[in-house]
Amino acid sequence: MAETLETNAELEALRVELDTARTETQNARAELETVQKELAETKDQLLRKIADFDNYRKRMIKEKEELRQFANGDLLADLVQVLDDFERAIKSSEQARDYDALHTGIVMIESQFAQMLERKYHLKRFESVGAPFDPQLHEAISVAGPQEGDTVVLEEYQRGYQLHDRVLRTAKVRVGSTPSDAPRDTEKETSES
Repeated sequence: MAETLETNAELEALRVELDTARTETQNARAELETVQKELAETKDQLLRKIADFDNYRKRMIKEKEELRQFANGDLLADLVQVLDDFERAIKSSEQARDYDALHTGIVMIESQFAQMLERKYHLKRFESVGAPFDPQLHEAISVAGPQEGDTVVLEEYQRGYQLHDRVLRTAKVRVGSTPSDAPRDTEKETSES
């Protein structure tokens, strides 16, 4: 009988262990199911993020291409107006053969064009003749005489332009030097007179 009690006690202990193992297995399965759901959700979110990024990249490429194609639209519309003005001036000169009037018309078109570029697009010409030579603004094409004293711009072959405050094109110039004793010569000439 002692054996039976011992066997019953062992059997009861095994049942408790079995119940505990079943409970742990159920808990592990539930936890595994939860982790699998979270993994599936995370994978789905990642795939959506990848798709969103791919769509964003494609949209940026398209917008960049459109910007490249149409960025100069406003400028070109203004240039068409200048082209129209030139066409009118040419037609007028063909009919009248008045070259002074043609010259005046072209000067007027050039002036209006320069004003429009400065007003709307902040493109400004800068004056060079008489100014000190500045390699940031000027490109020396020729040099006059020996270089003594300060170098100044003597002649402008091609104008320079600034867009906002940045040099868009340097002016092509002829440079020379002002003699370092020029003020003294002027004073001597004044006193001799």
